Amino acid sequence: MRTSARLIFNPVAGRIVPVAGRSPTRELLNRAVERLEAAGWQVQVLETTGAEHTTRLARQAAADGIDALFVAGGDGTVAQAITGLLGSETALGVLPAGTANVWAQELGLHGLTWTRLLALEESAESLANAPIQRMDVGVCNGRPFMLWAGIGLDAKVVHEIEKQRTGPRQFAEMQYGASMLKAAYEWKGMHLEVSADGEQVSGEYLLAVVSNIQSYAGGLAKISPQACLDDSEMDLWLFDNGDIGQAMVYVWDLLTGRHSESQQVHRVPFRNLRIRSDHQLFLQMDGEPIDPTDEVEIRILPKVLRVLVTPQAAENLFQEPPETPNDALK
Repeated sequence: MRTSARLIFNPVAGRIVPVAGRSPTRELLNRAVERLEAAGWQVQVLETTGAEHTTRLARQAAADGIDALFVAGGDGTVAQAITGLLGSETALGVLPAGTANVWAQELGLHGLTWTRLLALEESAESLANAPIQRMDVGVCNGRPFMLWAGIGLDAKVVHEIEKQRTGPRQFAEMQYGASMLKAAYEWKGMHLEVSADGEQVSGEYLLAVVSNIQSYAGGLAKISPQACLDDSEMDLWLFDNGDIGQAMVYVWDLLTGRHSESQQVHRVPFRNLRIRSDHQLFLQMDGEPIDPTDEVEIRILPKVLRVLVTPQAAENLFQEPPETPNDALK
């Protein structure tokens, strides 16, 4: 039966701006912990001081045999935690307190905002008795990622936004849109040589996105509606190079789900991927900026991460049946 849990809390994540020097997030988190404890969990709350600390806390939870690690934060904090959980029996649960919370959206959970102050305890209630699935994780240049790895225009946008970040991001969608327009005007594309499971592709591209999940662009688009998280495969999406007008067409096509019908957009399923360029490439993983590089190697680790999955999760995310609630954490 479910017993031990640790909860990692990122105090600087999300859109909740402190009022009179005080943020209500910790009080709201306490209410979520009460929901978990009412369901039988014994929860220890730990505050993280940064990315490396989050990974260390996750790795320690796995080493201690903790049944579940709940992460209260955004996609970046979740990505930092999974590095410490890979291959372990400690299950990941997410209480969405970040900006976009795309992984939580994939599970049907709502993020914490001023208009949805009960989101954390609602998520805790949904996860308290949720079954567990085992999912694939990608490794890009030695670094694990859970959701995506982006090269080119979207990665440049992520880098630009990170430079401008000064605290809670209440207007993340507007900021992303403005940064995308600016980057699209400046971006000249990139030449890529791609090897996907031995298949060779090369050309001039605006961006390349490796997707493990269905959603993209802050959850506004379904880039891979057929994505399955335990099939040992991911999708590479290549968008042909073009001007600002073509970039806007891509945005519209993504939002309306018509990108897969475009002659300028190419889907390449793969298990092992190598991308080379003669220039330094902007790179992002799970929405976090990564140092530019001229070569990207991605491999898939099948079913190495245990995740708590709510009944509201997107359809067809998994091929295998879930572990039953009574046995999920044994």
